[in-house]
Order: sequence, then C-alpha cells, then structure tokens
Amino acid sequence: MEFQVASLVMTCAGTALGLRFIFAGEGLLEEWDVKPSPGSLVISRRIGAIYLGLALTFFLERNAPPSELRSAICLGTAAISAFLAACGLVEYGARRVGPGIFRSVIAEVVGAAGFIWVWSRA
Repeated sequence: MEFQVASLVMTCAGTALGLRFIFAGEGLLEEWDVKPSPGSLVISRRIGAIYLGLALTFFLERNAPPSELRSAICLGTAAISAFLAACGLVEYGARRVGPGIFRSVIAEVVGAAGFIWVWSRA
C-alpha cells in the first residue's frame, strides 16, 4: 500500500512539475533567482518532458508487487531526489540561485526519505 501511495504522489508531483517546467518555466526560474534566457527555457521544457515521463512511469507501476525491480525504483528515486537536493544546496552556496530553491530542496529531501522508507518496509 505504501508503494502505491508514493507512486501516486510522484505521479501528481511529476505531472505538476512537468507542466510547470514546460508552460511556466520562466516563473520557476525567477523563483530561484535565475534569470530566464532562451537557453534556460529550452532546458526547462526538456526537464518538463522528463518529469511527465516519470509521472507516467510511476502511474503505470503503482500496483507493482514487491520485487527487486520495485526496490530498484525506490532506491533510484531516492537517489535522484537526494542528488537534486544536494545540487540545490551547492548552487545556493555558490550564489547561483536564491533562497527560493529551498522549497524544492525540502520537497526533494522529503521525497528521498519517503522512498527509502517505502523500500525499507518491503
């Protein structure tokens, strides 16, 4: 049950992030104090496509039974989330982004912890 809930949360979050990166990337970059440019908006739209693909993946695998593959999905997702959080902190420390990045960092840390918890209970 925990895996199904985590997958549905990731489906919703991935869809929201994907659509935001594609259609409102400029606002997201401004929240992080990053000056939008044509190049950064291209990257934003491409990241949006990745998030939409991940959302579909999580939706399709939400009912997967406990298995090595499901464990790999949990650990891989936790690693991605932790790496994103670490990158956000490094970018903030280097003053390339503003304090708006902390909302993303907190969500990423919570996501990483959640998937490690789901993995540990399987």
